[in-house]
Amino acid sequence: MKKRVEYELCATRLKALADPDRLRIVEQLFQGAMNVSELSETLGEEIVKISHHLGVLRHAEVVQSQKQGRFVIYQLHPDVVACGKEATPNSTRRIDFGCCSFDLERT
Repeated sequence: MKKRVEYELCATRLKALADPDRLRIVEQLFQGAMNVSELSETLGEEIVKISHHLGVLRHAEVVQSQKQGRFVIYQLHPDVVACGKEATPNSTRRIDFGCCSFDLERT
């Protein structure tokens, strides 16, 4: 049986993905690591909005960040990527939180 803390982390992660913009960010990060400016340009959203959503995803341990020079690079947290890290445009991307998993399919 899982510990309460594991369920709490899973619930936090699920709540973090309960937003269409954050799902779009996660889907984009399956293509590879990006900084805020790249995500903003690719998704057609304001930098401040993307930055806010990345903070929520980072707090929930869905993404992780690493400083490279003057940029912060974001990528999917390795603990939540079940398969498809090197996703092709039409492949299925699987997220695995331990308590549940689901696929993000590109249509």
